[in-house]
Amino acid sequence: MSRPGKDIKITEVSLRDGSHVVAHQFTEQQVRDVTRALDDAGMHYIEVSHGDGLGGSTIQYGRSLVDELKLIAAAVEEVKQSKIAVLLLPGIGTVHELKEANKCGAKLVRVATHVTEADVSAQHINMARELGMEALGFLMMAHSAPVEKLVEQAKLMESYGAEAVYVTDSAGALLPHEVRERIRALRESLDIEVGFHGHNNLSVAVANTFAAIEEGATRIDGSVRCLGAGAGNTQTEVLLAVMDRMGYDVGIDLYKMMDLAEDVVGPIIPGSQEIKKGSLALGYAGVYSSFLLHAERAGKKFGIDPRDILIELGKMNVVGGQEDMILDVAANLSKKQTVEA
Repeated sequence: MSRPGKDIKITEVSLRDGSHVVAHQFTEQQVRDVTRALDDAGMHYIEVSHGDGLGGSTIQYGRSLVDELKLIAAAVEEVKQSKIAVLLLPGIGTVHELKEANKCGAKLVRVATHVTEADVSAQHINMARELGMEALGFLMMAHSAPVEKLVEQAKLMESYGAEAVYVTDSAGALLPHEVRERIRALRESLDIEVGFHGHNNLSVAVANTFAAIEEGATRIDGSVRCLGAGAGNTQTEVLLAVMDRMGYDVGIDLYKMMDLAEDVVGPIIPGSQEIKKGSLALGYAGVYSSFLLHAERAGKKFGIDPRDILIELGKMNVVGGQEDMILDVAANLSKKQTVEA
């Protein structure tokens, strides 16, 4: 059966989600090199911003080596066919940063909220539409709410003007049947596109992405060499190879993606992007993937196993933006261990 795939739009997130892996230390030259190679391969969208989105360069989330607006502008200069995208988390980024990113040439914004807090996205989605940008909703930690709540919140984003809403598996905790259930529910309830953003903490990101595609998702995320938080995202070049085997043609050159993964992105990665005990604990506990480095640092500071910190955070149902809780949990676990000793 032929599956032309012409309606599927892929966003490469290594220059945003991958920012977590390099502690937000991307250089301008690295961003230019990766962007140029992705554009040459025919990538549809390339997301460039701090790992926690526009405005994320702070003490709490980690300072960027280079101002993100400079990186966005550099990426825009390198593209001939791809569009540059950005991520914005209301409360971290504001409409001011959104306007500045648009001035730099960003064409698309994903407005990201916790899965139960879509109401905080209205202002930013409306502003993006006014600026002439593509405005998409991004419901993070999608595993942590009932399907009915996910649908309710997606409808809110649709009512604000979002042109698509993503099921965002921030913790890499969803399994394929759970992805199918969520994508199917959104497809049946919305009149706009549905997307999927996966993490590979339980080694099912590609399987989850295909489950999403088969249920009608047309906005798909990937990250070259799994360069993303935790164990990384759906690996773009692997995804494209499987899509080709399945008969999907999305107009992206597979060999060029393989080459840039090996020759351009590979040297940037500080360590292997594999499923180690920390990232596995993220998926198992259902904790936001960008918490891993923070938990490892807190564990070292307080002499606590980072896995214990992540499991405790999972029990507390912490969400993105609550990174300050990591140190509190580590300190409390340390005190508890001292008392028990």
